[in-house]
Amino acid sequence: MIEEAQRVVVFTGAGISTESGIPDFRSPGGVWSQMKPIYFQEFVGDPAKRREAWRRTFTRAAGWTGARPNAGHFAVARLVAAGKVATVITQNVDNLHQDSGVPAARVIELHGNASYAVCLDCAERHELEELKDSFLKAGEIPYCRACGGLVKTATISFGQQMPQAAMTRAEEAALDCDLFLVLGSSLVVYPAAGFPLIAKRNGARLAIVNREPTELDVYADLVLNAEIGAVMQAAVPA
Repeated sequence: MIEEAQRVVVFTGAGISTESGIPDFRSPGGVWSQMKPIYFQEFVGDPAKRREAWRRTFTRAAGWTGARPNAGHFAVARLVAAGKVATVITQNVDNLHQDSGVPAARVIELHGNASYAVCLDCAERHELEELKDSFLKAGEIPYCRACGGLVKTATISFGQQMPQAAMTRAEEAALDCDLFLVLGSSLVVYPAAGFPLIAKRNGARLAIVNREPTELDVYADLVLNAEIGAVMQAAVPA
């Protein structure tokens, strides 16, 4: 299917990154079964919640950063380099697609990115290493160096508006592709999980590689309940 396609969109969820040791969000033993999520409104309105959010960031309590790309990530990067894949849509926040060699401009992050921070007022980017020492050593909650506004990791928290530009780009990519390849998503979180159906209804083929069955399997042209790294390494050998 990859060989026959001209415009492949890859859509990734937590399942591709669990193979790098990153825990997923919702399954038993996942991140949210071990710690209560901090809602966006809590982060903005409660200094104690804000401090706890930064503690989790700098202690890597959620485990979203610090891992290395795996065979699945590198296979996707090879497809991008070969010109088969123009767009990678991801629900993950771990930056592993970029770390594997996919240009950042090709990655659409629906839920943001945990590897850096942004000002909620002026959108100034802040690297975590620049903020780490003042928080851990002096207990200072980060504020924007440009405007003094609140700074938050660039993830999309519960209660926070989805990034409209990313959603629009993802929909355009889904409408333009001839193969929509899902890697490691349970396809239960909407509106993101709607993109495979958008592609399918517009004439694209749909392939799903995931350990467990999904609700969209009935619409797929191919379903493989298998490890992503092994499948993609075989499909796209180095």
